[in-house]
Amino acid sequence: MRLKNKVAVTTGAASGIGKATAILFAEHGAKVVVADIDEHGANQTVSTIQDAGNEAIYVQTDVTTSADTERMVQETLNTYEKLDILISSAGIAMRLPVADLPEEDWHRCLDVNLTGVYLCAKAAIPAMLKNGGGSIINLSSIYGLVGADVRAAYVASKGGVTNLTRGMALDYAEDNIRVNCICPGFVETPLVAGVVKTPTEYRNLADRHPMRRLAQPEEIAYGALYLASDESAFVTGIALPIDGGYTAG
Repeated sequence: MRLKNKVAVTTGAASGIGKATAILFAEHGAKVVVADIDEHGANQTVSTIQDAGNEAIYVQTDVTTSADTERMVQETLNTYEKLDILISSAGIAMRLPVADLPEEDWHRCLDVNLTGVYLCAKAAIPAMLKNGGGSIINLSSIYGLVGADVRAAYVASKGGVTNLTRGMALDYAEDNIRVNCICPGFVETPLVAGVVKTPTEYRNLADRHPMRRLAQPEEIAYGALYLASDESAFVTGIALPIDGGYTAG
């Protein structure tokens, strides 16, 4: 039980990496708060956790609004009395170059992927300070480390997450709040399924990774488990690629 007696909030936990992380954390003893705007998917995650004999609640959360992120933390404290771990996994994808990108889409992508990380951390950090510390894990991307074509808003948002992580790590290191991010390659999630339409497209995407496949959500979740646990007590400010070698070349 690597997270026994820990309380973990996971955003974007209705599907994909967030869901896999919430389930894995519960298996390792955490009390999990499933936070997502998707009520149906989030309740399915909660049911999966509870059916396995573990503990979870759902808090409907739009990470782009401070009222929701503050309520997310307050309901966590009302139920479990503390907050040890925050996983900011909520995110959206967008495939357009700058000249073709509507301004509202630019703002939407940054609001969810970057401002959402800021608002969740802003709400969670005071509770962690009262608790004597904590672990914040932000989901960035390989495109938070390297550039990519036709993804202007997405690469901007994920580059921001990577450097926001570093800045927060420095701000709160002496307060025992560790802040790290994970930079996944392409993962078999509904988000990726929405943009990969044919077997040929899938194969081409897999072949971009030296390991010639996409990751499974659970493989990313295990990286988050390490960063959330006391095993990583001296780890803060890192951007951890879990990408099948994508960024090695």
